[in-house]
Amino acid sequence: MSLPGTDNLRLRPVGSRANPYQMRYKRCAQFLSATEKAVDVSSATRQFPRRKRKRYFWRRKRKRLQQLLEFKGIQRQTPSDYRDDVRQLYDGPKGAVLRMSSLISLHTPLLGQLIRRREFDVTRFRDFLDVGSGAGQILSHIVRETSQDGARVVAFDLSLEMLRRARQRMRSRRPRYVSGDLMRLPFRRDSFDCITCGYVLEHIPDPRPGLRELTRVLRPGGSLLLLCTEDTILGTMTSHTWKCRTYSRDELKAACAEAGLEWKDELWFTRIHRLLRLGGILVEAVNPASVH
Repeated sequence: MSLPGTDNLRLRPVGSRANPYQMRYKRCAQFLSATEKAVDVSSATRQFPRRKRKRYFWRRKRKRLQQLLEFKGIQRQTPSDYRDDVRQLYDGPKGAVLRMSSLISLHTPLLGQLIRRREFDVTRFRDFLDVGSGAGQILSHIVRETSQDGARVVAFDLSLEMLRRARQRMRSRRPRYVSGDLMRLPFRRDSFDCITCGYVLEHIPDPRPGLRELTRVLRPGGSLLLLCTEDTILGTMTSHTWKCRTYSRDELKAACAEAGLEWKDELWFTRIHRLLRLGGILVEAVNPASVH
């Protein structure tokens, strides 16, 4: 692409004074560069209607803004230092009010409704691992819905203090409480046929090692109920409150696939949550190794 009259443009040797031809050439070059970029963008989006094109560019701008505002401490610390900070965070006052904040946000009661409606049917399983048991938000629903079956339930968390709080609030002696790191789960391969992992993966920089560990202890054909903070405006605010990162659905789905997990169903607390993209990412993934 070129401008009329610039094909045979020649530059004279430049002395101590500014060369008018050189200045004109620079302006032409800048114009061409900007025009070519505009042409590239137009050709890339020409196939989309104008309304969809606006949505596309708006989403890109919003995504960049969220990336700028998101908590960055997870990238600036060593894994061991960040893990210690997370443990101290949940051992402290914020961890103490986690159960109350989950009730206020309706996450705990809405998750209970979802399980009671059998949108995620826990009665199919016999051996449960609840990763990131926290204050027992998911654990309590599992114990309640499987009380007649005598299922084995293991509560797992990085914070000993959070496990102590969960034990105090539980009315059942069935759960076994284990403290440890998601990156090195202290369980044998194929130990569980159901794993629940609520808002834990956002506390590791790369989700793939953690997902591989979950896949290792999940039996072939077993299910993983995964809850994560999504990269929305509310998710960005949450990342600063709990010193974590966020995920897009495509990014998390690709990470699950690399770990050998297949997304089965994307779940939502309510229709309003789905419409406004609230509540984060809630998905059932399966280990399809022996599924026919």
